[in-house]
Amino acid sequence: MLSLKHLFGTNGIRGLVNKELTPEMAIKVGNAIGTFFKRGELIVGYDARTSGPMLAKAVIAGLNSTGCNVLLAGMAPTPALQFAVRCHKPAGGVIVTASHNPPEYNGIKVIWNDGIEISHEHEIEIENVYFGEKAGFAEWNAIGTTRELPGIIDEYVDAVKKHVNVTAIARKHYHILIDGANSVGSLTGPRLARELGCKVSTINANIDGTFPGRPPEPRPETLGDLATTVKAIGADLGVAYDGDADRSIFVDEKGKIIMGDQTFALVTKYFLTDNPGENIVTPLSSSTIIKDVADKYHGQIVWTKIGSVTVAQTMKELKAKLGGEENGGIFYGPHQPVRDGAMTTALILNIMARTGEKLSTLIEELPEYFIEKAKIECKEELKQEVLQRLIEQTKGLKTNTLDGVKIWFKDKSSILIRPSGTEPIYRIYAEAKTSQKTRQLIREYSSKLKAIIKKLS
Repeated sequence: MLSLKHLFGTNGIRGLVNKELTPEMAIKVGNAIGTFFKRGELIVGYDARTSGPMLAKAVIAGLNSTGCNVLLAGMAPTPALQFAVRCHKPAGGVIVTASHNPPEYNGIKVIWNDGIEISHEHEIEIENVYFGEKAGFAEWNAIGTTRELPGIIDEYVDAVKKHVNVTAIARKHYHILIDGANSVGSLTGPRLARELGCKVSTINANIDGTFPGRPPEPRPETLGDLATTVKAIGADLGVAYDGDADRSIFVDEKGKIIMGDQTFALVTKYFLTDNPGENIVTPLSSSTIIKDVADKYHGQIVWTKIGSVTVAQTMKELKAKLGGEENGGIFYGPHQPVRDGAMTTALILNIMARTGEKLSTLIEELPEYFIEKAKIECKEELKQEVLQRLIEQTKGLKTNTLDGVKIWFKDKSSILIRPSGTEPIYRIYAEAKTSQKTRQLIREYSSKLKAIIKKLS
């Protein structure tokens, strides 16, 4: 995942532990981050991965060596650590996490003083220090110190509750099943739900950095146990978090897995009911369902490139209050404009309590689309030329070339074709009002893409 030219990918630094991301490298990254922050105070935390404490200590050593003082928050969800930065107002923060990646991976995210991941421009500044060997080390008597920062989960849960009607939710006595992915979502999700007056059951709630219950990315094919158990125990809903609990995927009371786009559309509908005219920030990979809901409830869609950093930075720039991604990441600005699994859980419970409807009914009221995905192998050196050829071939159609090529058709079907930022592949996202049309679009554009790649090869 790491390249020789860049540290940062679409979402922080990621790599295989002790192969790509070693303690030595983590110290050097800490040196570069500390130099960037000019000896400021930084909060450091990590998710449940087995390598988390080791890499956090290495990063802290690097930070201290440049004169940065560290507040060690320990193991916590990414959004809780981001809120701690926003709440305690240090210069920034560093989170050791690989989010949804398998357990053999870990990563490093850098947080600005407002709790949002730093911009790509700031990432380049850190890379310049790292690759240019320009770290600014402190004198022996000015080395930074480290002390513990307790209580961040208490602060975070209390803050989330301020944005929903706790009394209305508690009155419903919802039974919620939470799948914590054997990671940090188990530290906040069950507690928040109990404090909202819910009866809470859990699966994969024990902390185990090998992720024995399921992979850390909540996908339909890995959430069978959650869906089956929701039905078996008669729960009102289920929710699954990813490895660092900034994303959430829901299951309705019938055991049906709800895609991230649908959850985001539901939140958008009730947000715009209360806040007409607001901007809704979302990547081009999001479903047309978001645009349909925004149009109906008088919101303005702002399309971005794919990546949570881009969504958060765009929200910050526009002072937008709501953003979201198709993977289950929802950014609720009044709390903090970052992906936040527990905040999303509270918002869904709030909508259910407000309407008195079951989750399945709320989802059925939304427009329906069928989505298919595919990926086509493409060498890195061909990606840009392939994209140019694709843009030429689609001239005259209704397109957006902000991130790859997205084409909208008159029958409300659409397709997005974009080069992956992390793998030697092109990704294809197709959607339509029928499954037959989505499959047709995948076949047609996979064939076109393969022909372009073959010709250029």
